Amino acid sequence: MTGTVRTVDGRVAGRRGQATRQKLLDCLSDMLSSSPYRDVKVIDVARKAGTSPATFYQYFPDVEGAVLELADTMAKEGGQLTERVADRSWTGKAGAQTAEELVEGFLAFWRKHDAILRVVDLAAAEGDKRFAKLRTKLLTPVSGMLTDAVKEQQAKGRVDQDVNPAAVAGSLVTLLTGVAGHRQGFTAWGAKQADIKPTLTLLVHLAVTGRKPTR
Repeated sequence: MTGTVRTVDGRVAGRRGQATRQKLLDCLSDMLSSSPYRDVKVIDVARKAGTSPATFYQYFPDVEGAVLELADTMAKEGGQLTERVADRSWTGKAGAQTAEELVEGFLAFWRKHDAILRVVDLAAAEGDKRFAKLRTKLLTPVSGMLTDAVKEQQAKGRVDQDVNPAAVAGSLVTLLTGVAGHRQGFTAWGAKQADIKPTLTLLVHLAVTGRKPTR
């Protein structure tokens, strides 16, 4: 853990306090994986961490405050969604690989952070601006990267000038997040899990370049 960690009343937490705080966050994260967000109580998190509710309140005002901490950390890790494809070519076989790695990165990120992402989506949909801001922080870099990619294809005459790059990017981000968050439901619709990544790769590549991926 880096940086200064403070208690709710402003005191700087020592090494032991930081470890306790992190253990509370880890236990909360585990609980969100198996319990509805609204059902998680301070006493349950504290008990799972082997401490008391009083200790929990030293570091967080309530469960929601701790969830926001988890969500903020997750959003900061979201840079990896664009890092792996930053400045990569969308032309020819390289373009197919770029699309594939973007899709793979999204699916992996959502698998890792599925529990907290579900909470962020729920809270944002209910109008909580704090969670909506975190969601925007996570996805805006991806949208910007895709917008630039479409503009580059337009400059090369490969994509129609009437196409709005930002609209394409926003649609793709919505597609990627939607599929990544609901991939388990595809089985009920007759789709195999193994078909999700190649199908998303095809759609992303088509939207950005106007062409099927070159293999």
